Amino acid sequence: MSFRIGHGYDIHRTAAGRPLVLGGVLFESDFGLAGHSDADCVIHAICDAFLGAAGLPDLGHFFPDTDTTWLNADSQVLLRRIVQVLREDGWAPVNLDVTVVAEKPRISKRIADMKAALSICTGLPSTSIGLKATTNEGVDDIGRGLAIAAHAVTLIEKA
Repeated sequence: MSFRIGHGYDIHRTAAGRPLVLGGVLFESDFGLAGHSDADCVIHAICDAFLGAAGLPDLGHFFPDTDTTWLNADSQVLLRRIVQVLREDGWAPVNLDVTVVAEKPRISKRIADMKAALSICTGLPSTSIGLKATTNEGVDDIGRGLAIAAHAVTLIEKA
């Protein structure tokens, strides 16, 4: 068996008047994230981690922000496509681990929902998905509630 590890990172500024979607789950919030798609930084970080592990180009290569097809796109669609690209290249996801960095909203009550959504998109059992949240302790734009970021680490194996 051949295994590879990938790391992904994504950050988006907060924006009034947009829905807040994290890990494929809609959060009740007075702000969303600015971006071309739904700006789900959790899923974007996971996509880049999978792509990096496989030695493939980043998410923007597959879904450029210059293409209006992806304007306000559901990032779950993007993740399902990236998993398909992995499989076509002979790779299969083994697990993933994500850390969300945000002052608000509180993520803990929605972790099970997020893991369920990510399980559907990746085909992984929820027990193979790690998901946790932390704050930035008031430091920088994330700490002031002006942005949300996510780090993802993935393991893939040659199918």
